[in-house]
Amino acid sequence: MIEALVGFGAVFLLALLRIPLAFAMGLVGFVGLGLLRGWPPTMANAAQVVYDTGFAYTLSVVPLFILMGNFVARAGLAHELFRAAYAFIGHVRGGLAHATVIACAGFGAICGSSIATAATMSKVAYPPMKRLGYADHLSTGVIAAGGTLGIMIPPSTIMVIYGIVTETNIGKLFAAGVLPGLMCASMLMAGVAWMCWRDPAAGPAGERSSWAERWRALGDIWGVALLVVVVLGGIYGGVFTATEGAGIGASGAFAFALLRRALTWKILFDVLVESARTTAMLFTILIAAMLFSSFVNFTTMPGDLKDWILHLGLSPLAVVGAMMLIYVLLGTIMEELSMVLLTIPVFFPIVTGLGFDPVWFGVLIVLVVQIGLISPPVGMNLFVLNALLPGVSLAQIFRGVWLFCAMLVVALGIVLEWQPLSLWLPSFMR
Repeated sequence: MIEALVGFGAVFLLALLRIPLAFAMGLVGFVGLGLLRGWPPTMANAAQVVYDTGFAYTLSVVPLFILMGNFVARAGLAHELFRAAYAFIGHVRGGLAHATVIACAGFGAICGSSIATAATMSKVAYPPMKRLGYADHLSTGVIAAGGTLGIMIPPSTIMVIYGIVTETNIGKLFAAGVLPGLMCASMLMAGVAWMCWRDPAAGPAGERSSWAERWRALGDIWGVALLVVVVLGGIYGGVFTATEGAGIGASGAFAFALLRRALTWKILFDVLVESARTTAMLFTILIAAMLFSSFVNFTTMPGDLKDWILHLGLSPLAVVGAMMLIYVLLGTIMEELSMVLLTIPVFFPIVTGLGFDPVWFGVLIVLVVQIGLISPPVGMNLFVLNALLPGVSLAQIFRGVWLFCAMLVVALGIVLEWQPLSLWLPSFMR
């Protein structure tokens, strides 16, 4: 156990020295395992990890869902989602902000990335909110928070990586995220309503749309609905695997982009490069985490920690609650995916040893990542908005997300306490 603690300390020390966490985890895992096992088996293990990760068929779902999301963004489907949501709810106070949350949820169902959802919606939703006189802290806060729905509402890149690392059924993880994702969207809309009640000038009401305009706007989102039904319906129904569904989704999104004449050779090249860059980043973090996981698992830390927790006499739910608190605190100072992959080797055996469902724990993990993505000072969504909206100060963005952070913490407590919310839909799957 001492060796693992020294390893964790070394990772955090390297991170403080501004070495990227992926490189810190990979270096400490490689050196630590080399000192414990010897260098020849360690080098063989590192080569095997890199090879297995790069050539794993199940991991091909990651670049395919990323590619699908990029094609969807280029095809302009996010604009239609936003217009449809606004047509139905834009006339109430804070209507544009409510429409942003709904559009983020819809876009998340065909994207799988929080950062991509936030970046896309900043271009779609911020300009009309600015024109209508919305306060910057409300408009940026709701875009940043709504963007996190991209990883809870399936398909989700985080769920895919969690499923592969822990060998949990990805289709069941996707099903488990549906109801919590809808609950999170409702909680964020409640946050918007509260902010507009406290300060009516922050989110003025827009014009009421006629029913003819509403039906026309609803008819424009048929492409999104078709992609969601085909991809997720096929996965849930057992027609095809998550990997096959991702391929079908990427092909469908490419076809929509072509039909809308949204693709030129330059745009196609940009989409492919952006998808490759994002995939390379995720795979680098994943390989580094697996190297570090090999080191931690070789020590006695997971078993020793599990025995120690069991001897404390705490209830199993209290143990998981303490883990969630650690995650929320770590999310304020660490990049979220690295944080999860760094701790999974320690926490996952404890959770399963206590008898909890790994699918339920996966939903909890996604929720703490959502909170981390908008937690100052290092939430990734906040810096994405700061880069894309240079006219808005980072202080205004920070001010706008605190209430939404609190709403997601409440959602975390509900999922933690009420397991059927995330396990009911997966129970219907074969």
